Amino acid sequence: MTKNSALDQIHLQIMWNRLLSVVEEQAQALIRTAFSTSVREAGDLSAGVFDARGRMLAQAVTGTPGHVNAMAASVGFFLERFPAETMEEGDVYVTNDPWLGTGHLHDFTVVTPTFKDGKMVALFASTSHVVDVGGRGFGADGRQVYEEGINIPIMALAKRGVMNESLLHIVRVNVREPVQVEGDLYSLAACNETGSRRLVDMMREFNLDSIDPLGEHIIEHSRAAMLDEIRALKPGTYKNAMRIDGYDKPIDIVATMTVGEDGIDVDFDGTSAVSTYGINVPLTYTQAYASFGVRCIIGGKVPNNAGSLAPVRVTATEGSILNAPHPCAVAARHAVGQMLPDVVLGCLEQVIGEVPAEGTSCLWNPMLLGGHGLVGDADYGKATPFAVNLFHTGGTGARPTKDGLSATAFPSGVRNTPVEINETVAPLIVWKKEYRTDSGGAGRYRGGTGQVMVITHAEGAPFAISSMFDRMIHPPRGRKGGGEGQVGKMYQRDSGLGMKPKGRQPIPGGETLVLEMPGGGGFGRAHDRPAAEVAADVLAGFVSREAAERDYGVVLNDYYDVDESATQQRRAQVAAE
Repeated sequence: MTKNSALDQIHLQIMWNRLLSVVEEQAQALIRTAFSTSVREAGDLSAGVFDARGRMLAQAVTGTPGHVNAMAASVGFFLERFPAETMEEGDVYVTNDPWLGTGHLHDFTVVTPTFKDGKMVALFASTSHVVDVGGRGFGADGRQVYEEGINIPIMALAKRGVMNESLLHIVRVNVREPVQVEGDLYSLAACNETGSRRLVDMMREFNLDSIDPLGEHIIEHSRAAMLDEIRALKPGTYKNAMRIDGYDKPIDIVATMTVGEDGIDVDFDGTSAVSTYGINVPLTYTQAYASFGVRCIIGGKVPNNAGSLAPVRVTATEGSILNAPHPCAVAARHAVGQMLPDVVLGCLEQVIGEVPAEGTSCLWNPMLLGGHGLVGDADYGKATPFAVNLFHTGGTGARPTKDGLSATAFPSGVRNTPVEINETVAPLIVWKKEYRTDSGGAGRYRGGTGQVMVITHAEGAPFAISSMFDRMIHPPRGRKGGGEGQVGKMYQRDSGLGMKPKGRQPIPGGETLVLEMPGGGGFGRAHDRPAAEVAADVLAGFVSREAAERDYGVVLNDYYDVDESATQQRRAQVAAE
């Protein structure tokens, strides 16, 4: 068909939208069938469809940038190992290699070729974070990747529809939660199969023998739209730097952004060298989150695919912590990698003027463990062994026209896991989970608040935390005169013993763990915040909305933001009465 006619353009757009619905159904199938709470409750996953050349055509809205954008590069590695012409119907391929996948061993990436009438027409890929891969367990203590768990090279998970039982057996005997991990591998294969079936149905409905013309349309139009957005910016070179906690010493992340006619280049030359601990970042993960930082502001309405990602190029010096070579330890690569959007936004502030303030950024996901040898010298006795990863976070930075979001993950985008789920799958009691008062930075728009969690072992036994936190020393910075967010804290409540932001640490039997998560930075000067909104900030933590209106004439909405016009009307009414 002639792609230039108006009718053909409409048909292509309809098929593009349909393809987006196909990958969203793929992602939902992964969530519904996943075993790990990190996937089915928090949404730590990605799903997408690729052409036969390995170019990402569409990604599911459900998912995280670190998975999606890194997975966009990883499919090419699969095709290098298993060229398309060697793949057969019913084949499924898998890896968790950090440098070929999404940055650490806990993420399994599965790729499945799709066939129509005996011809391979596409590839579906998906990624999920599994609860355990053996080794030291999820944490930042490793010194080399060999210590961090089982490493599966790119290989067949299934051939012609028959699962690789030898591989599954190796996985089962190397992990602490064999049922969950094996179940997640099946769920990854199942979601790709769902995507494949829906794509073939779509092709039959639209009478397509190939999706290549549609793929070219998607990539060309997305690239052109992204370049249009970039060319509207002020060209030039912009620099920003940020210091974060690190493991045993601070880390400086240094970025230079160049805006030009053919795209945006982000170079992290000058960033600190690799760490001797497991907080190093493979380049694919660096590229994923740095490009996401750009896409949050520039071309946000352009769908994410190979075309829209191509004009954003990210580099980092090999041997720096953002381009860590094998065999560096990388299990907690998110503790550094998820800071990159804040750094990139600092560059973009110089280009467009207003961007959000810095936030907690790094997820506060405590990995809690109990069992023989996991709790220091303490005797675990007959208490229930467990390993569980709780997904939680602090506040985001304030936005140019709104307050920051409280206890909300950015840039990761994962959800908080419900307390009830955590208490069901592990012998834990969460005694408190509440907003951390005044943890957000002051400003015309306030930073989002963090949260406080208080946790004990339900059976009174000792347990351990593998912490991978940041912003406990260096706070999130405000913008345009906004204040800093509060740094996070972690300590044992009864003894008052402070705990380190990173590393496995034991908690004695009967003791209580307290996590106080950081708040985001503020935006604008605090004295520019209207008095009515300040009153709302104060009252929201102490009185109900009904009492605030009845007794103080302040109207609060569902998110404790003040409706200033309604407040003024109410004050006038009270005065008249």
